[in-house]
Amino acid sequence: MIEWSVSPEILKLGPFSLRWYGLLFAAAFLISFKIMTGIYKAENKSEKDLNDGLWAVILGTVLGARIGHCLFYNPLYYLTNPLEILQIWKGGLASHGAAVGILTAIYFYTKSRKNISYIWMMDRLVIVVALSGMMIRIGNLFNSEIIGRPTNASWGFVFTAIDDVPRHPTQIYEALAYLIVFMVLYRLYKTKITELKKGFIFGLFLILVFGFRFFVEFLKEDQTYFEAYLPLNMGQILSIPLIILGIWLIVHKTETYKMQFEEKL
Repeated sequence: MIEWSVSPEILKLGPFSLRWYGLLFAAAFLISFKIMTGIYKAENKSEKDLNDGLWAVILGTVLGARIGHCLFYNPLYYLTNPLEILQIWKGGLASHGAAVGILTAIYFYTKSRKNISYIWMMDRLVIVVALSGMMIRIGNLFNSEIIGRPTNASWGFVFTAIDDVPRHPTQIYEALAYLIVFMVLYRLYKTKITELKKGFIFGLFLILVFGFRFFVEFLKEDQTYFEAYLPLNMGQILSIPLIILGIWLIVHKTETYKMQFEEKL
């Protein structure tokens, strides 16, 4: 068994504290921005489009994750205390909410741009979203949150901040899965993008990420009280429509990116 007693704080200076979660969250955006900069340059997109896209993603991620957590996991409390929705520093972000927020933000971002379509953007953005998901799950590990169910496996983690029970380190399971998804998608983009149809990378991301999320939820503790009365937990229920959308994007007939690249040449 592995005893996990790592502090979520890197350092504390008076009322200010630097936490691993915040550092990894910020690093995810910085690394993603670097990768997307390379993609935009390679495909002759402007720096302004890139910067505007970054702000759209940040806004969609933060607002979507926070509102999603409040409405998906504790709606009665937050609807009764709406001002606490704004108190993001108290914790509480939902990845499914972030997904909805990003999808919505990118819709409005691409509506004002003739040279960037919604599918073009999502086929590329999901590559770095997978990498960001990996880093955020590591942040969850440092926070000793989103813990797994008890296990007798030799790799079980004892989260001393919670109890003395060995549990599945589901944060690590998800982090490794999302890292693999990132590598697969980035490899596809770098070597096969002209052969792929539009929406394929986006669809594959949805199937792999939320398909894995559906199954790993069986190893997690419930995150809110009412999940005990549901046949599936909230994470699984929210994953199903995204998986279906991914399948539709894969099987839906559309043109490939080859014509687009040939026109530029």
